This record gives sequence, structure tokens and C-alpha cells, in this order.
Amino acid sequence: MITRLIIFSAILLFIDLLAFQAFRLLVGSSGKTIRIITYAIYWAIPVITILFLIGVTTGWSDQLPKSVRVTLRAMIFIFYFAKLLIAVIILVDDLRRGLFALLNLSNKEWHLSTDRSKWMAYSAIILGSIPVVSLLYGMARNPYRYQVMKSNLKIKGLDPSLSGLKIVQISDIHSGSFLLKEPVERSIKLINELQPDMVVFTGDLVNSLASEMEPFVEMFSQIKAPMGVYSILGNHDYGDYHHWPNPEDKVKNFEYLKEIHRSMGWDLLLNEHRQIPFGNSRVNLIGVENYSANLRFHKYGDLQKATEGLDQDGLTVLLSHDPSHWQHQVLKEFKHIHLTLSGHTH
Repeated sequence: MITRLIIFSAILLFIDLLAFQAFRLLVGSSGKTIRIITYAIYWAIPVITILFLIGVTTGWSDQLPKSVRVTLRAMIFIFYFAKLLIAVIILVDDLRRGLFALLNLSNKEWHLSTDRSKWMAYSAIILGSIPVVSLLYGMARNPYRYQVMKSNLKIKGLDPSLSGLKIVQISDIHSGSFLLKEPVERSIKLINELQPDMVVFTGDLVNSLASEMEPFVEMFSQIKAPMGVYSILGNHDYGDYHHWPNPEDKVKNFEYLKEIHRSMGWDLLLNEHRQIPFGNSRVNLIGVENYSANLRFHKYGDLQKATEGLDQDGLTVLLSHDPSHWQHQVLKEFKHIHLTLSGHTH
């Protein structure tokens, strides 16, 4: 963990050093006070970033107010995304300067300028400012702009009584990122106004800690549907991205998260299925734990176990958090599944 932190910090500092060349050229002719303020603000970002990364690694950042943690994470991502764009252009300019220096050594009759290109530096800063402005706007405006996306599915061979079945899917709540309650309450009202027959949640209730959901349990308990509310787990729900003092604390957190699902009236499917009557037929609802084709994610899902004893008559729907599961396994080995609902790619 410490080694990875050191390597990651070194990469960030390399990006900082490259991007700094553009800022130094931009304010190099300004007054001393402006230069000092600009440089101080610029280098404060990597200092705060590294301190925050240390806090995340050691766990002490959990003592910070939630709003501070969420804002810091977002700001660090935004600024380093911008700096990376700037650094790439500066690196290209450095390669140009190096090439020109070599050409100057081999030819004494003419001289190519090896000075840093001002227009490239200015272009880099303009390019880097675009994501800063747009992402900061997104932070302020977009987190709670919930939209209803409707899809009408036609599946051949099903009992006609299944026609009109309405399933509402919600996913990737990441409750640890919520700073306001009122917009979330509006989203739940929006879900209930759709009058779904069934509601399914496809994973990532929290960022890491089950306690992140505590302020919202009563709120999400209000989601109702005649056929029930069903849920599965996503990659963030296992606590794999948190530094735990001991394995027991991680297990307790996971058990608490499962209890939260139950306390909200959600039927959490852990590699299992439910057969739910509808009309003259039924919905075979399968829920697997997180399963990804990407090797950096743990494969907790067991679709074979989840489908044991499943009568295939009716509509068969799979809930699997990571959509890569569909092509990696479902399409090849479980062709009787009519529909897979996933999240993860928000």
C-alpha cells in the first residue's frame, strides 16, 4: 500500500512539474506578488492531494466531514485531469526542443530555436481550463438532475399476460457522495410516480462504508412496488476500497450493509433467484454478486449457483452490476436469460 502511494505521488508530481512550465511562462513577466500568489496556489494543490492520499491510505481522512471528503475527491480529480492535458502538450514541446537541439549540433549553418513555445504553453492552459470549467459546473448543477430513461422491450415467445410489465431499475446510488437530501427525496418520489410493478437496484449502494447509507435509509424505504423491490451488490459494496484496521471490521461493515438492504424492505439477492408470479406467468429474477470480466475486480458472482433449481418458464431477468458479465459469461453459457440489467458504467 505504501509503495503504491509513493509511486502514485511521484507520478502526480511529475505531471505537476510539467504543467508548471506553462504557468511559469504565463506569469513570468508579471509582478513579483502575482508570481508568488500563483505559484503558492499551484503547489498547494499537490501538497493537499498527497496529504489527502495519505489520509485515505491510513484511514484518518474518515474523520473529516463527509462534505469535505467528497469535495476534495472531486476537486483533486478535476485539477489533475486538467494538469494532465497541460502536461501532455508541454511534454510534446519538450520533445520538439530536444529534437531541435540535436539538429543544431549536426548542422552549424542554421539554428532552430529551442526556447519553449509560448503558443503551445498558452494553448495547453486554455485546453486545461475547459474541463475545469465544465466539471466544476457539473459538480454544481448536475449531481441531482435525475432523468427517467424508458425502454420498451419486445421478447418473443412469452406468455401474453406478461405484456405491460413495468420494471424500474435504479443503480449506483453511491450514498457517500450525497451532500443534500431534498433532491434525493425528489428522485424517490419520481420512482414511485412511475407506478412500477417491480423495482430493481443493480449495485453500489455506498462508496465503501455501510454507514454512508444511514441518513438515507428511511428515505429509500419509501420505494414501493406490488411485486417487490430487489437488489444486488456492486464492486463498491464489499469495502474493498477502504483501509481496514483488521479483517473483522470489513466483515462487520459488509454484514451491516446487508442488514441495511433488509431494513429498507429490499430483497437482496446473493447468487440466488426469485420466481415472482405475474398474470398467468411469472418473472424469474436472478441476482448475482459482483462479477466482472476485468481482472482488477473481484469475482464474487456465481451464476451457476444463482440459477440452480430455476424453472425456465416465464420471463428470465438477470441482475448483474457489471455489464461486462453479459458478454464474458451470460451470452456464452446462459442463453435462456432474456434480459440482463446492469449498472457500473455511470
